[in-house]
Amino acid sequence: MRATLFSVQSFERSFLQHANTRHHQLQLLDTRLCADTAHLAQGAAAISVFSPDDVSGPVLEQLGGYGVRYVAVRAAGYDNVDLVAARQLGIRVANVPDYSPHAIAEHAVTLMLTLCRHLRQADQQLRANDFRLDQLIGFELHGKTVGILGVGRIGAVVARILHGFGCRLLGTDVQPNPELTERYGLEYVPLNQLCAQSDIISVHTPLTPQTRHLINERLLKSMKPGVMLINTGRGGVLDTAAALRALKSGQLGFLGLDVYEAEKGLFFTDHTRDLLLDDTFARLLTFKNVLVTGHQAYLTREALTNIAEATVASLTAWDRGEAPAHELQPMVRALAAGSPG
Repeated sequence: MRATLFSVQSFERSFLQHANTRHHQLQLLDTRLCADTAHLAQGAAAISVFSPDDVSGPVLEQLGGYGVRYVAVRAAGYDNVDLVAARQLGIRVANVPDYSPHAIAEHAVTLMLTLCRHLRQADQQLRANDFRLDQLIGFELHGKTVGILGVGRIGAVVARILHGFGCRLLGTDVQPNPELTERYGLEYVPLNQLCAQSDIISVHTPLTPQTRHLINERLLKSMKPGVMLINTGRGGVLDTAAALRALKSGQLGFLGLDVYEAEKGLFFTDHTRDLLLDDTFARLLTFKNVLVTGHQAYLTREALTNIAEATVASLTAWDRGEAPAHELQPMVRALAAGSPG
C-alpha cells in the first residue's frame, strides 16, 4: 500500500521505517496536513496523521477526491478527525489507543514532583551559583489527596503509581473500574466532590464537545485554594484564560501542562527566530509555579515503537481487506448521536 504520512517528526522516522516490515510505500513528510497540503497525498491509498493535522470534513473531501480511503492516526486522541464526514465519504479511520499509558502517566507524576519540590527554580538558582534554600520549601505527595479526572488506561496507571506514594485517590469516570477500588483504594466520586477534596488533580479525559473547557472558571473556583492541576490529556479540556486568572488570584497554586488548547502551529516546531505572538501562552510562562512541556509525555522509545508498529499494522490490515484492531468507524453513529464516545 502507498501511504503519505503527515507531520512526521525527525525522531519518528527510524521507528516507522523499522516497523514497516511488509514494505509499504511510505512517503514521510514533516508537512502539516491542511487544505493547502492535502494534494501531497495524491496517488496514496492511505494517509497517517498526528495531532497538529487538520482532518476536517473539507480536507477529507479533498483527500477522497485524490483516492485516499484510509486514515491512520498516530495517537490515541482523534478529535482533529471528522469521523462523521469520513464515514459519509467511505474513508476508514484507525487510531493507536494504548501505545503506552505508562509514558503519559509517568510524565504526569514527573510534573507533580517537579512542581511540588520546585525543581525548575532550584536548577536555575544553582546554575547562577545561588545555593540558598529559602524559596524552595516543597511538600510531600505522601498523604495528599489526588483526584484523577478520567480513569481509563492512563488514569489507572497514575492511580497505581500514586498509591505507591501513599496518596489518597479519588476518581471520576463514566465507567468506574471496581478493580482500582479494590487494589488501590480509589474512591469514585462526583466531579464537584473530587474538586473540593483534592490537593492535586490530574486530567486524563478525552476531548469531546462535552469536555471542551470542562475545567472552567466555575470549576476552578470549586477547587481547594492552592490546588495543583496537571493536564497531560487534551489542551482544550482546560480554559487557559480562566486558569491564568486562578493563578493570579492564588486559587490555583501550581499548574503543570503537557498540552495546550492553542498548541497547533506552536508545538513540534522551532520558533526560536520568531516572536511569541500568543499572549496567553506567553503569560503562562511568566509564572514560577507553572511548568509546561511541549506535548512530550508520549516521547519514549517504547511508545514510539508501539505507535509505529500499530500504524503499520493498520495499513497492513487494510491492504489485506481486513479491519484493523483499532478502527474507529463503528463509533461514528454514537458520536453523531451526541455520545461522549
